[in-house]
Amino acid sequence: MKLPLILIALVFSHFVHGQNPDTYSAKGQTHLIGEFDLTVLETDTAYSKWYKESYENAQLDLSKTDWKENLDNTKVEIYMGTWCGDSKNWVPKFVRMWEELGLERSQLKFIGLYGSGDHYKQGPESEEKGKQIHRVPTFIFKKDDTEYARIVESPSSDLITDVAQIALGYPPKPNYKAANFLLDHFTKNTMGQMREQKRYYLYSTYHMVGKSSELNTLGYVLLKAGETEKAIYIFELNTHLFRYEPNVYDSYGEALAAAGNVEEAKKQYQKVLELDPENDNAKQQLMTLKD
Repeated sequence: MKLPLILIALVFSHFVHGQNPDTYSAKGQTHLIGEFDLTVLETDTAYSKWYKESYENAQLDLSKTDWKENLDNTKVEIYMGTWCGDSKNWVPKFVRMWEELGLERSQLKFIGLYGSGDHYKQGPESEEKGKQIHRVPTFIFKKDDTEYARIVESPSSDLITDVAQIALGYPPKPNYKAANFLLDHFTKNTMGQMREQKRYYLYSTYHMVGKSSELNTLGYVLLKAGETEKAIYIFELNTHLFRYEPNVYDSYGEALAAAGNVEEAKKQYQKVLELDPENDNAKQQLMTLKD
């Protein structure tokens, strides 16, 4: 009798995990964190309205799908935030496309990340660690547990074209080229090497970066993940790329203060006030750093 009881317990545990995923609350709303089952988005009233609306409104041209069989052995990890507008838009559309291609739901894995606080864009079990996640949603395509393509935040062109290119072995470059470039180089070089080649990275990112928010967001993801030295490097680069934007100095100052470099942090907040004399946060931070 013991074996059947164990099996029943395992099935029950799996069912409960799927129906009652981990959540956290922010600004009066409940959000999913960690791995969860797709049925939660479809049935839970906290998410089902936006999920169904985006799913049903998907405009998909699937007239030419001779490439779909190439995805039969692919698994896709989907890192998202139920607090994130892009996740609400693209995740349901991706699921509908996947299903209309005749592919299996079991090939998809959904992981919710925190949207704020000390665990910003992290999972409760550090599910994102080592995955270079800095924007959500991020769709990671894998074969034999090895990544071979990804879509970051939104398609580079359109959803069908991006997925077709991935299936055919010609994946498009994901969005946020500067952030992806720097994250890749962090894995290949020591921080000493990155600092020595700062002019190279400044020149390279200058030709890739769009808005200051691209590297600013990356910096905060690293800072909250405890990668303070990397965060400081990113924020400093951003002050050179967008030298007339007060916010880049504010972020750089915050990271320096977190690292205990108070005097340099003060200089950054003073720079904020040179550009924006009425900036209340910079004034408050300078007062705090005097203590």
